[in-house]
Amino acid sequence: MPAVASTVAELLDALAGRLHLEGGRVVVDDEPGLRDTGIRDLAWTAAFTQDAATAEAAQWLVWQVAQVLGARSASIQDLYMARARGDIHGFTVPAINIRAQTFDMARTIFEVATATDTGAVILELARSEQTYTFQRPIDYATSCLAGAVAAGWRGPVFLQGDHYQFNARKYGADPESMTEEIRRACRLAIEAGYRNIDIDASTLVDLSKPNVDEEQRANYERTAELTALIRSLEPDGVTVSVGGEIGEVGKENSNEAELRAFLDGFRRELDERVSGALGISKVSVQTGTSHGGVVLPDGSMAQVALDFGVHERLGAVARREYGLAGTVQHGASTLPDELFHRFPEVETAEIHLATGFQNALYEDPAFPKELHHEIEAWCFANAIDERKPDQTDQQFVYTTRKKAIGPFKRQLWDLPAKDEILARQAAKIEFLFRELKVTGSREMVDRYVRPVSFDRPAPAATKAATRGPAVAPR
Repeated sequence: MPAVASTVAELLDALAGRLHLEGGRVVVDDEPGLRDTGIRDLAWTAAFTQDAATAEAAQWLVWQVAQVLGARSASIQDLYMARARGDIHGFTVPAINIRAQTFDMARTIFEVATATDTGAVILELARSEQTYTFQRPIDYATSCLAGAVAAGWRGPVFLQGDHYQFNARKYGADPESMTEEIRRACRLAIEAGYRNIDIDASTLVDLSKPNVDEEQRANYERTAELTALIRSLEPDGVTVSVGGEIGEVGKENSNEAELRAFLDGFRRELDERVSGALGISKVSVQTGTSHGGVVLPDGSMAQVALDFGVHERLGAVARREYGLAGTVQHGASTLPDELFHRFPEVETAEIHLATGFQNALYEDPAFPKELHHEIEAWCFANAIDERKPDQTDQQFVYTTRKKAIGPFKRQLWDLPAKDEILARQAAKIEFLFRELKVTGSREMVDRYVRPVSFDRPAPAATKAATRGPAVAPR
């Protein structure tokens, strides 16, 4: 099992022989050993140590090791602009939300990416997921970059803040306070190393307004405001890829009038704030899906009537007239396997995949039955107020078991049958890469994306721990 350090000195001593520090820089002494046990110890310490200074040191070390070994956080902006120009086409970028086992899932994704020569893949986490999975942006970035290092990955790592979403009820009561929550989320994301952020103000669309521009006004005004903020926060040499959204997932399907009203209004509003500022790179639309899928009383999934024509029509308008990469599909991970090949056929730019991987973990035959029972009991004890009157037990557990991921985080990271479960997750990931036509995309990504190296200053506690006798290789 990986070791969890309780002090900075203990952490640095455990890493001796694999890396050492020189003048605040990380020097790698044993790359194979660091990619194997060393990076695991760093990831587990960052996630589970009870000492704040030690966690900060582990986070810093993972970031710096990723810089040295070439697994650098990057923006997908230039790849998407190439798609907007028509230089590249015929693929859909998978954006995978890793809720549980983040280090090992990230490692698995990059191992599959290496085996299939895939470069176009995003690792993301929504604001809501941060809360119930116990993963702040710095936690998620650290686990994902550590997983990339463990996989031997050298290349861009696309970390994305997904669904930085306005709560309509909170916004109605206090617009400024709700907007400040999203502003703060953007600041934390960029500080943690995210280079891609999706703003979702589509929850503010008001269909009672007299025309489509007024319906979309709060959406495009707030998206423009936050895009301007993000542009002001970008590190030197980085253009953060920003996404917008016009249709709340689970509501009515998006149409061309809404798309034009949102994008025209967004451009006007952004120019008023920062003339000529770069806008969004993609726009999420509603096609008939819902987040997490719809579970029936017996626990099975309902069939979805997904309108691929929305992507085909609106994506063409977004690329041709507005210079975007195209449209984005949310709520897709629980769709039938036979539908995924359709997304690249209609030039969907990006597809978000979350609940399906969570389900695959919980429902894997190797998942411990005792832990299953514990999680179900936790749902009834801690989330019973979320149960709807007409829900069966199966439906209730299905919709609330995601909330147990944080409380059971350590158990999920340390599952005895983890390797067996991850092997099946890897097979699903490879299937999706092939169906979405991103296998063989590594050369394309490397052609357009140049990750910017960014060194962070060592935390004070780390500097203090290295004073005196040098921490050097054994």
